[in-house]
Amino acid sequence: MVISSIHFLFVVFIVMLSLVLMLALIVLIYNIIEYNRSVRRAGWSEVINKKISDVIVYADDEIPEDIYFKALSVNASFRNLFLEKLVDSEKKFSGVAKNKITELFREYDLRKEAMKKLNQKKAYLIARGIRELTVMEVQDAIPKVEQYLSHPSPQVYQEAQFAMVRFKGFEGLHFLDDFPTRISEWQQLRFLLSISSLPADSEDAISKWLESTNDSVVIFTLKLIKKFQLLNFYPKLIGLLNISSVEVRVKAVQTLMSLENPETVQYLSGIYYDQPDEVRIEILRVMKISKDQCCIDLLKKELSGDAHSGIKVNAAQALYELGYGDYLSELAENEEDSEELVQIIKYALQEKVC
Repeated sequence: MVISSIHFLFVVFIVMLSLVLMLALIVLIYNIIEYNRSVRRAGWSEVINKKISDVIVYADDEIPEDIYFKALSVNASFRNLFLEKLVDSEKKFSGVAKNKITELFREYDLRKEAMKKLNQKKAYLIARGIRELTVMEVQDAIPKVEQYLSHPSPQVYQEAQFAMVRFKGFEGLHFLDDFPTRISEWQQLRFLLSISSLPADSEDAISKWLESTNDSVVIFTLKLIKKFQLLNFYPKLIGLLNISSVEVRVKAVQTLMSLENPETVQYLSGIYYDQPDEVRIEILRVMKISKDQCCIDLLKKELSGDAHSGIKVNAAQALYELGYGDYLSELAENEEDSEELVQIIKYALQEKVC
């Protein structure tokens, strides 16, 4: 009985030891494969970087034929790395150098590699393919890329959105007509940088986006109005100060100020007390940079009233910028004023009053 138990334990020990050795062997083989892949990728990167550098620096007739590069260019993994390097390089150059990178893309027909990614199931591969086609300005890929505007993955539909704007400019923003998801600040910036002009018939689309139920669409449209100084939208911006979204109201105040209408500060003073605190603070910031004296009484009232400290600080800063530094100094030295008010004034004027 004891002997059979010992025999059983010995068998179990041998089996466990075999499994451990097998797992160790698998890990070792995996690490060797990854190491070889890493070394190979590093070697390929050097070859590709040299190719790109030679093409940019030298004229076509000065570049000797690279048989080794030509042999590697039929390898699928090498081609994908080559495409990745070209896309990364394109962002660093402009003019002739950028054109030469695009020519390399076409010479080696790397469009195929990018298009293949659009048929993959993994979101990051689809997004990468869209980005590659966009950077390399493959116009005939537009119909295929457009299909991904409604893809469930944000990574994919954001690249598709940006692609449409890069390819079509303002016209590529048509997806905003009924876009339900929030547009990130980064995505909005990408759009703005890619739009260099507005078509003559853009007004209807912009008006529609200002009425969108998606706050981020409205906010992006406000940035568009600010960038292109669309003064005719001034009345519509005023209308936005009555909607429920505080975020949109704040952005509308910022945009109104950027349009430099002389009546802006007086109008904002009139609706100041109808606004939530976040919007009031933004209005105070507008007053600070406006140099408009029509708001002095309001600023003094807010500084001495029952408003919270954030509003008082901004009111004090605005009064100083409008030339009321002496008035603030007197308040800070008045023994009858509360300690809180004195501290707020000193905080607001740190280097100027303290």
